Amino acid sequence: MTHKYNQKILRAKQKFLERMEKKGKSAPNDNERIPPGQHIAKGFPILDLGIRPDFASDTWRFKVVGEIENTLEFSWDELLKLPKHQQTSDFHCVTTWSVLDVLWGGIKLKEILNLACLKDSAQFVILHSSDGYTTNVPLEDALAEDVMLAYELQNELLTIEHGGPIRFVLPALYGWKSAKFLHTIEFSSVDKPGFWEVRGYHNHGDPWLEERQTSSPLDYLRKRAEETLKQKDKQ
Repeated sequence: MTHKYNQKILRAKQKFLERMEKKGKSAPNDNERIPPGQHIAKGFPILDLGIRPDFASDTWRFKVVGEIENTLEFSWDELLKLPKHQQTSDFHCVTTWSVLDVLWGGIKLKEILNLACLKDSAQFVILHSSDGYTTNVPLEDALAEDVMLAYELQNELLTIEHGGPIRFVLPALYGWKSAKFLHTIEFSSVDKPGFWEVRGYHNHGDPWLEERQTSSPLDYLRKRAEETLKQKDKQ
C-alpha cells in the first residue's frame, strides 16, 4: 500500500534536522530531568505524518513475527486480556519538547517476549505502523523494564491522535522510536533503519546525547551493509 504523507510535514522535519546539525550540542538543562536542548511542553503536542488510520476493534489484529519461536497474533479483545501494566515516565520529542510524568497503561513488552520466546539470532526490533511508518530499536534498548505497548494515556483509552489504538513506549529514546498506530513487532537478526532513520534521523536516538541527526543516512546504510556482509563471512 502506498501512503500519501503530508509533504509539508516532511520538509519541515528535514529542515529542522539541518538547523540542529548547524546548531551543535546544547548546554545541560538546569532541570536534571530534561535532556540538553529540550523544554517542557504545554499539554501533550500531537505530531504525525498526516495519516491517522481507521481502527475497527472487530477486525484489527496485532502481530509478533521474525526471529522468535512462536509467531503471535492477537485480536483487540485478546490483547486487552494480557496482564495490564501502568507506569509514569517522561517523554522527549526530537523537536525539542518534553512532557514529564506521563501516565501510560498497557502491556509490558516482556509479557509479549515471554509468549514469543526470542531466538538467539534476534538482535533488533522493527516496529511497523498502520500508516506505513517503521522504526528500528536495538534489542538491548527494547528489553528495558519500562518498555511497553500502551493503549491508555492518563487513564483514558489512547486516542487516534496520540497513536491509538496502541503505540510503542520506549522512554529512554526520542519519541519517534515510540511508534504510533503499531500493528506488528518484528524481531530481526539485522538492523533495518526506518522511516526517519533513512531521512537523516539518528539511528539510535538517545536524548541525553542529543542523537537527533546523522550527517549522511546513506553512508550509515552503506556501513551497516558492510558490517552485515562481514558477519556473514565469519559464519
